[in-house]
Amino acid sequence: MAAPLSEQTIAIIKATAPALQQHGVEITTRMYARLFENEDVRAMFDQAAQDSGEQPRRLAAAILGYAQNVDKLQNLTGAVARMVQRHVDTGVKAEHYPLVAEALLPAIREVLGEEAATDEVLAAWGEAYWFLADILIGKEAEAYAEREGV
Repeated sequence: MAAPLSEQTIAIIKATAPALQQHGVEITTRMYARLFENEDVRAMFDQAAQDSGEQPRRLAAAILGYAQNVDKLQNLTGAVARMVQRHVDTGVKAEHYPLVAEALLPAIREVLGEEAATDEVLAAWGEAYWFLADILIGKEAEAYAEREGV
């Protein structure tokens, strides 16, 4: 289990929620453009959902929900369960999470700019990302084991 997020990280994440609400789809669209430079990762995604903008909107909403509830994670139980199921259905594994981080954090800075997406803000988002990723990775491992009858 990951260490709890620091109070400073929680405060920064919550403070960025309005920017995510305004620019979230642009951030996730740019994130996916970076992520899909890897053809193997691109093949894991429904391209129709990408082309329609559905997937970037869905991810932007999930990130915003996380930012707004980062201090009340119990509010995200259902969303996390749905993400885990979707990830297991599409073959997401622990090794994919660094690729997403490497695409997401630069996309945040690219869209919000260096004044808003300072090193401190990106460090907080990195901490928050890996906190959630660790939860998802653990639950996905359990779901994979369950599917395999382990």
